[in-house]
Amino acid sequence: MSSQAKTVQHFGKVQEITLNSIKVAIQGQVSCAGCQAQTVCGSADSGSKFVVVQRQNHSFIVGDDVRVTMLQSIGFWALFMGYILPFIVVLVTLIIFTVMGFNEGLSGLISLGLLVPYFVFLYLFRDKISKRINFDIQKI
Repeated sequence: MSSQAKTVQHFGKVQEITLNSIKVAIQGQVSCAGCQAQTVCGSADSGSKFVVVQRQNHSFIVGDDVRVTMLQSIGFWALFMGYILPFIVVLVTLIIFTVMGFNEGLSGLISLGLLVPYFVFLYLFRDKISKRINFDIQKI
């Protein structure tokens, strides 16, 4: 196995530049157009996807074609925090409340209700979380 960390790459175009950040519009994947599962796939959603790259002292200008990269492990961490952990929370609490003898409907509502404080927690700590997610940018 190589010592180089695996990365995820997306191509985009610089949309906006501020003093310390660069906003990049990510281009959709060409393969999505012919995929039969595009109606149920989150990556085939229409609409622009934007990434803000924190970078000082750069030479980018609006309209530059760029490649945005991120460590694959950070992507898995984001996937875990956004999708897998909430699913586990719902499933475990549903099982616990059902075993405790609560009505199945009430157990389901309580389980789904626990997602509200979870996502509020993520929202409140979004600045701290965003410091962990680092993107790199290169001109093409």
